[in-house]
Amino acid sequence: MKKIIAILAVGLSMTACVSEDTNLDPNSAYTTVPGSLINYAEKELSDYVNTPSVNENNFRLTMQYWQETTYVNESNYDFTNRNVSNQIFSDNYTNVINNLVKAKSIINAYSPTATEAANWQKNKKNQLAIIDILQVYTYQMLVDTFGNIPYTQSSDILAFPLPAYDDAATIYADLITRINADIANLDDTASGFGSFDDGENYYNGNTAQWRKMANSLKLKLAIGIADSNPSLAQATATSAIAAGVMTSAADNCQLAYFPDSPNYNPLYENLAASGRNDYIAGKTLVDYMNTKNDPRISKYYTDVNGAYIGQTIGEGGEFGDFSNIGEFAYTATTPGIILNYTEVAFYVAEANARWNTAAAATAYNTAVTASILEWGGTSTEAATYLAANPYDAVNWKKSIGEQAWVAMFNQGMTSWNFWRRLDFPVLTAPATAIINAGGKVPVRMAYPVKEQQVNNSNWKAASTAIGGDLLTTKLFWDKF
Repeated sequence: MKKIIAILAVGLSMTACVSEDTNLDPNSAYTTVPGSLINYAEKELSDYVNTPSVNENNFRLTMQYWQETTYVNESNYDFTNRNVSNQIFSDNYTNVINNLVKAKSIINAYSPTATEAANWQKNKKNQLAIIDILQVYTYQMLVDTFGNIPYTQSSDILAFPLPAYDDAATIYADLITRINADIANLDDTASGFGSFDDGENYYNGNTAQWRKMANSLKLKLAIGIADSNPSLAQATATSAIAAGVMTSAADNCQLAYFPDSPNYNPLYENLAASGRNDYIAGKTLVDYMNTKNDPRISKYYTDVNGAYIGQTIGEGGEFGDFSNIGEFAYTATTPGIILNYTEVAFYVAEANARWNTAAAATAYNTAVTASILEWGGTSTEAATYLAANPYDAVNWKKSIGEQAWVAMFNQGMTSWNFWRRLDFPVLTAPATAIINAGGKVPVRMAYPVKEQQVNNSNWKAASTAIGGDLLTTKLFWDKF
């Protein structure tokens, strides 16, 4: 409730597409409007994707960017102690998807006023398309985390309080169908959620930008199944790129955070506002960047007397003895990334490496350059770095995999996807992880304990279908 109140206190008016009776409480359930629901869902989605909280999102630790100082459970893949998967389900199903479902139902039930009627059908299509794009993004993220998940029954908790789990590959195919429909329904001649005040805060209702986002998400879906369904992946990727994906940082899908609690970036919340010193640099990435003379290292980490020092993964350490996380994580207003140009540029590079090899080297250079510029580097620094780290067509998975790993430093789950799909970089689990993940780096999250307790029969069926509810069970698209 505190977060909801805080979001509304930012100064949003909730006037998306319903008129309000001044005798009613505009924040109560009977007068909820889609703008407020979308605003809440977008912030909750961004908070989840960007938080480093060990209770919710440990992918920066899994990808060996960060290391914990004192409590090293999560660095050793103990995710059950804090019931992390329970929180992932709650964050995404309850806070994001269910709010978006409610927003859709309000829009579908709305009767426009006389002045709205002429343009309402176009506006309605835009609104529903934007909401669905957000749902597609969230469902893909859940599939990429767990494998089979509740999907067709997940949008109606009253009818299906104990939802069945759908096949992950079938979900992916349906998400591609949905994103194609969303792209077709976006209409630049009509409005949707027309401004920040309407509660759509990623692009403030800019339909052209949402189309680029949707095409970029379509490309992400395609690359996700490149090894499991290459024909569908190639057709989908080719179509997305031709239609127009993100081409600069101006296209980034992200949430603007504010200087004050509780609307500042969750990185700042956990690293600065908490007053705790829980995280230091991970040795794996620090050593790699030191070896490569990477110009981004000073933005990723702080130095210790002029040197960059990371701690061994899985081991605790004194905060002052090692490099800390960079200034961006201690800045309240650092934007929350949902999908950005750098990520999309690496998908374009991978698509070309797979299906258009003549353009692969140029696309690789573009992606690496985008990352260096994103972190404040220069074109000259990018050229120097690329000269020392050129594209290797023979071992393209290593070239793209390692460089995507470096570039996705602040996008832990995205990095996890690249690593599982391309198998680079080579990551070694800490010896102390033998209990939790059989001595391996996890390739999925286990289902929530609550699902075992409350939705047991469906949990059992899903666990059997994917080959076991283990951190080491590969997803359907993780073929190699």
